[in-house]
Amino acid sequence: MLPVIAMLAGLLAACSSSESTYKTTGHVFGTTVAVTIYGGSQQRADLLSAQVLAEFDRLHHKYHAWEPSMLTGLNDAIARGEPFVADAEMVSLLKSATQLSVRSGELFNPTIGHLIRLWGFQSSAIEAQQPDAEEIRRWVDAHPSLTNLRYKGNTISSVNRAVMIDLGGYAKGYALDRAAAILREGHVKAALINIGGNVLAIGRPGDHAWQVGIRDPRSSGTLTSVALNDNEAIGTSGDYERYFMKDGKRRPHIIDPRTGYPIDLVASVTIIASGGSAPGLRSDGNSKPLFITGAAGWEAMAGQLGLKEVLLVDNQRQVYLTPAMRERIEASHK
Repeated sequence: MLPVIAMLAGLLAACSSSESTYKTTGHVFGTTVAVTIYGGSQQRADLLSAQVLAEFDRLHHKYHAWEPSMLTGLNDAIARGEPFVADAEMVSLLKSATQLSVRSGELFNPTIGHLIRLWGFQSSAIEAQQPDAEEIRRWVDAHPSLTNLRYKGNTISSVNRAVMIDLGGYAKGYALDRAAAILREGHVKAALINIGGNVLAIGRPGDHAWQVGIRDPRSSGTLTSVALNDNEAIGTSGDYERYFMKDGKRRPHIIDPRTGYPIDLVASVTIIASGGSAPGLRSDGNSKPLFITGAAGWEAMAGQLGLKEVLLVDNQRQVYLTPAMRERIEASHK
């Protein structure tokens, strides 16, 4: 996920008490990351933040979609029709992604890496592209799917050589959950983890909840802000960071696997995942199917995925909200 959410009042909440807040920033996953820890000492915060950033770096290199990584090793083996020996972590992550893919009717489909590459989004420098329509149709008709994968222990194979996995819309959510595990093991009082706008909260900084702002997709400002409580994560899919303009149309990095073309009807989708296990993963992957269905189908898809708190902005800046998201926003401003 891309930078879409700005922290607003977290530090102000912390300033109202005697505890200090320590913020460490870095750059990984192609975006800015930040770890904000409330309470304790500077030395302890620095140590824990360093552990989190090291974990981010490990995951970045393990799941990179086009630079040499375990993921590209898997994709290369699939293209050759050969099995690949992965590890338990990768197998678990791919199996969880498969569950979401099936629930979404495969609108969440990380196996369309050939289409993502064709449109030029597997690159740090995005340039305008116009892929050949027949080439697009070729990869759509190949019907790659996570259900094509087969597992024997930690060995992965695929019955479809067209599968090319790109976890850009899922791995950051996993990284949030891994960071939360590290910080909880370190017994932090409260923390806020931000990976390019995907944010997960731990505890409360003093007497108030953490506050984050939801970015306006057509300006540098915010649409609104919301309170995040312990074990809650917020994530947004947007069309304004990784995109190019071609023939007057905005072409964002989110591609409809049914057509092979980028979605140009939605500006952003924000969801909140509360409680339970892996809120980071849920806040990341679940936004993609809603982005693809757009204003006409997002409510049905939200129901299908069990999402209660959703905010969608279409390409005309029309804002749509679930009742639960409206209630949270109103409560955050009381």
